[in-house]
Amino acid sequence: MPMPKGYTSNFGYATVSSDEGCLTYREIAEVMTDGGDKINHSTARNIFLRAMRKIANKVVSTDDNNCDPDVVAEDPRFQEAIQELAAEILL
Repeated sequence: MPMPKGYTSNFGYATVSSDEGCLTYREIAEVMTDGGDKINHSTARNIFLRAMRKIANKVVSTDDNNCDPDVVAEDPRFQEAIQELAAEILL
């Protein structure tokens, strides 16, 4: 589903640069398709956001704020924080 006309995000959009060693949604979709799972870039994004929502649900449930986990999951600052935590775990 495209963004509504005139929609702007409060904190921008999550992006990756090639020098970070990350793959874009399109590159992820190509790797998955080459591996036998035919998906496109929007499906890769949806799968990623579904995982972020699961993490955000746990974070929000332990917090006293009445935050919407969907809003938290789509926030690029939250996604960057999760990426940094995952990188620390993998090192």
